[in-house]
Amino acid sequence: MKSLRLNGEVRDNITASTVEQLICELNLPPSTLLVERNGTALHRKEWTDTMIQSGDVIELLRITAGG
Repeated sequence: MKSLRLNGEVRDNITASTVEQLICELNLPPSTLLVERNGTALHRKEWTDTMIQSGDVIELLRITAGG
């Protein structure tokens, strides 16, 4: 299990190995998210291959649109 900083809060016991798995573990709708890992924005197609390491800083930002 890993420990990481997720949206500014330390989260322990993360079992996900990739960004995509983390999003699933958190039950978040991927179509509405932007992801940043250690200060670098990730394209959605990178989520499956981007491994999460203990100590990573992950920001998950929800996209909203209005009219």
